Amino acid sequence: MSLHYSYRVFWSPEDDEFVGTCLEFPSLSHLDADPGEALRGIVDLVEFTVKDLQDSGEPVPTPLADRTFSGNFMIRTSPDLHRRLTIEASEQGVSLNKFVNEKLANA
Repeated sequence: MSLHYSYRVFWSPEDDEFVGTCLEFPSLSHLDADPGEALRGIVDLVEFTVKDLQDSGEPVPTPLADRTFSGNFMIRTSPDLHRRLTIEASEQGVSLNKFVNEKLANA
């Protein structure tokens, strides 16, 4: 199965292991001592979850990479910047509006 989801692997001092995550599925993660295995684990978990959602007729999140971005959110910007801001907001677990407002307030 080829999925274009946004994966991240980072070291967790709390867990003393690498954590694999997927932005489109924020409730999923996979821990492993090896970063490559953490990535493989989260990819496998997302594939299982997508199949389960499809089998039960539930909606499957569209990968960020496959989404169309308008470049508009009360101001005009490039689609690439819109995508980058959306990814950063997702990583911080906040809405795009809140993320941009915080960025502007701290500029």
